[in-house]
Amino acid sequence: MICQLGYNLVMNIVILNWRDLKNPDAGGAEQLTHEMAKRWVVLGHSVTQLSAGFKSGNKQETIDGVSIIRMGRWCSVHFLAGIYYILHLRKFADIVVDEVHWFPFFSILYAPRKTILLACEVAESLFSQVLPFPLDRLGQMLERFYLWLYRHVQTLAISPSTKHDLISKGFDKALITVLPMGLTIPDNFKLEVKETRLTLAYLGRINIQKGAFDVVETLKLVIKTIPDIQLWFIGKGEKTVVNKLKHEVDNSGLSNNIKFFGYVEDSKKFRLLSKAHLLIVSSIHEGWGLTIPEAGFVGTPAIVYRSAGLKDVVKDEVSGLVVEQTPFHMADAIERVLQDKDLLIKLRKNAKGIAQEYSWDNTAQVALKKFETMIH
Repeated sequence: MICQLGYNLVMNIVILNWRDLKNPDAGGAEQLTHEMAKRWVVLGHSVTQLSAGFKSGNKQETIDGVSIIRMGRWCSVHFLAGIYYILHLRKFADIVVDEVHWFPFFSILYAPRKTILLACEVAESLFSQVLPFPLDRLGQMLERFYLWLYRHVQTLAISPSTKHDLISKGFDKALITVLPMGLTIPDNFKLEVKETRLTLAYLGRINIQKGAFDVVETLKLVIKTIPDIQLWFIGKGEKTVVNKLKHEVDNSGLSNNIKFFGYVEDSKKFRLLSKAHLLIVSSIHEGWGLTIPEAGFVGTPAIVYRSAGLKDVVKDEVSGLVVEQTPFHMADAIERVLQDKDLLIKLRKNAKGIAQEYSWDNTAQVALKKFETMIH
């Protein structure tokens, strides 16, 4: 339920994000954006979002009071959104939220006094992990340029790690506000009983940067100690990557220990999470780990890599474990928790308690206060 927060200033807010909530590739960043936006609408503000189009997506649509205008595709939306803003929204907008995914919309060039940067992460070395040479170098150059361009812009960061990375790139720390995150739970959700068979869950897009292949390597080690353990992959990915991962599973003789669920609706996602014993997150870099409090809410603690974004969410040895970025360290932590009943109970209890403190109302409120300081 959206709380009625008290604000006197009514604003026209424009959001620039390459995806909206209904985009097939939407993720945690789009959920964050929409959860804030729909609350701003409830409080009387006008919210318009410009995003890329997708197959079967309407050019214009209103979702929870948020006006969504779609144009182009991911590779052209940044340019087209700028043109659309100049022609149709320049006189209308009070605030322009420029959301960064790899690079921003460069709204600072056409709305310099209205732009606020929403930074999910600083990619930097991530480019070399997901792009071939020389595209990785081009991506790094473009990122360095936009970071220099936006270094004196009011900024919302989604984690302390992102704030730290921005400051290291020359941003003024006084201009950066870290957004507290929220949590969306399906209506009428009921907890499931834990699986009788020890179960690990991987939740998210299946790709290299989220560590899908590291998780399989981890299982190869754990299975030596816990032969009957199973791993659930919950999420989708590019067909070539998923097929490569399945081929690795088959070649490793792990077909009876690993199950692929593909994309699932939120209600099923939470049911599966509640049945698992541990969430495993092997991402090499994240802006913030949304899946961790989702799992925590249903009593499933997480073991995560010591990566930006993840280490901000898990309280090591309190609500989960934070380990070095290798399958060996991950496997060792999994075995330790599953073989220590008291530790597992403690982590489960604390993860659940911490997750219940998350609130999108608070997220929306902090952002609005930031907007108001820009207008006054």
